[in-house]
Amino acid sequence: MAESSNSRRKYSVLLVDDDPIVRDVVRAKLSASPDFEVIGEAADGRLALAQVEKLRPDVLLLDLLMPSLPGIEALQELSGKRNHGHTIVFSSAVGAQQIVQALQFGARGILSKSRISNLEAAIRAVVTGKYWVEDREVASVNTLLSELSAKLGNGSPIRSYGLTQREIEVIGLVTEGCSNREIAGRLNITEDTVKRHLTNIFDKVGMSTRLELALFALKNKLVGKTSGPE
Repeated sequence: MAESSNSRRKYSVLLVDDDPIVRDVVRAKLSASPDFEVIGEAADGRLALAQVEKLRPDVLLLDLLMPSLPGIEALQELSGKRNHGHTIVFSSAVGAQQIVQALQFGARGILSKSRISNLEAAIRAVVTGKYWVEDREVASVNTLLSELSAKLGNGSPIRSYGLTQREIEVIGLVTEGCSNREIAGRLNITEDTVKRHLTNIFDKVGMSTRLELALFALKNKLVGKTSGPE
């Protein structure tokens, strides 16, 4: 039996943008749908953090350029908290570097304000575990990173980083989204050894997050390398 419109679950949305006109337009658009409910608004990142804690929205629609606390900084603070919902970065212009940065801090969607017609589709994508970039759904972060790496251009030659073959294998598994435990199982090594490899890798390539490392692997075509000695 089809679910009635009255019993269908609505997704709650917290709208964060310093432009009241933008908030009015987005609120009107979402309010016209039976699937969404705007449960709160904020005009800057600092207020947004308080609203997230209080309201626990399903979706945080977050502008990047705001006073008090810009969107990326607010997103960075939220990345260390649990249960802050799915974040869609909403901005006038979003470049490849900003997309990578937003993903690094946990964003699931990237949407330009010029493509507001895609807003409902973007929300539906992120609440079902997918990603959304500009005008389309993306199934996995690896697919997205592959596309972004092409936009960002080629990285430095692999040999300049001094990576061992085992470290390259570890990076490849990080790119697949494997946890330390999964990497240990795949390579038949201990989790402590995995952690040691990751520490050495981060030191060599000058990065500090797994997402940055995955992007590095794709830019330098490290995925798919054959295994070698530890």
